[in-house]
Amino acid sequence: QVHMVESGGGSVQSGGSLRLSCAVSGDIASMTHWGWFRQVPGKQREGVAFIDHHDIPHYAASVVGRYTISRDNARNSLYLQMNQLSPEDTAVYYCAAGDQGPGTFSIPIGAAQFDFGYWGQGTQVTVSS
Repeated sequence: QVHMVESGGGSVQSGGSLRLSCAVSGDIASMTHWGWFRQVPGKQREGVAFIDHHDIPHYAASVVGRYTISRDNARNSLYLQMNQLSPEDTAVYYCAAGDQGPGTFSIPIGAAQFDFGYWGQGTQVTVSS
C-alpha cells in the first residue's frame, strides 16, 4: 500500500506550463506502474501519462509532445511536466499507482491492461484563454 499526495496545481494562461509533483510513501517497491489521470466534473476520468512495469512512458494522444511523466526514485516522487497548456487541459489531476493486484480503475496501456489501486487526493489545474 502507498500514500500519494499531489502538489503543483494552479492557474495558468493558455500556452503556459505547470509541473505537478506527487510525493509517494509506503510500500513503493511493490508498485509496478504509475500514472497521471485527470477528470472534469460530469466527465469520465481520463488517463494522460503512464510509466509501465518496464519503466517505459506512455501518453494519451491529446498530450503527446506537451506532457512528460517522470519518476525520481531517490525522492520517492512522480512528476508531470505540462507545457503548451490550453483551456481543454483544465481538470483535477490525480497521480496513481498500481501493483500486481486488482485496482479500482483499469486502463489499457500499450498492449496490456493495467489496474490502478492507489490514488492521490487530486490537484486542480485551470488554464485560462
